[in-house]
Amino acid sequence: MIIGLLLLPLLFFAAWHDVRSRRIPNYLVFPGAALGVLSNALLPQEMGGLGVLDSLAGWGVGLVLLLPLYLLRTMGAGDVKLMAMAGAFLGAQGTLNALLYVLLAGGVLALAVTWHQGNLRRLLHSLKTMLFIGATGGGSVGSLPVPDASLPSMPYGVAIAVGTTAYLVITHWG
Repeated sequence: MIIGLLLLPLLFFAAWHDVRSRRIPNYLVFPGAALGVLSNALLPQEMGGLGVLDSLAGWGVGLVLLLPLYLLRTMGAGDVKLMAMAGAFLGAQGTLNALLYVLLAGGVLALAVTWHQGNLRRLLHSLKTMLFIGATGGGSVGSLPVPDASLPSMPYGVAIAVGTTAYLVITHWG
């Protein structure tokens, strides 16, 4: 799939940049999104082109589904824009499917970073407490304890790159 081959270098450059500086540059995601729309518009369907509308829909899906995480301050704006850029290459359905892999990769990354920083035991204890209180009906959602070991700041661009790559490999090249 030519579209995937165009997308992967952009994703890995963004992940590398995110690890180094904790930022994903606009000079990458905006032209990258335009390249996604343009390549989907120009490539015939037999070569993986999705058309302009599906490409724009994928961009919108990537943006809209991660925007609430930005608004809750659990994700940076660059991460949201990177997923939108990937969506411009993948189309609406591809973006939804890839997002499942991205969220799984993000969970694994969060556990790895938490473990590396020595906070995994506290995080798991807090999670166990929250699950126990929720399962036993021990109060309303507002009365649940806030975990004392929150997830550390992490370069979510890595999870987007790894998850999207896994999606492409499994569904298109596997």
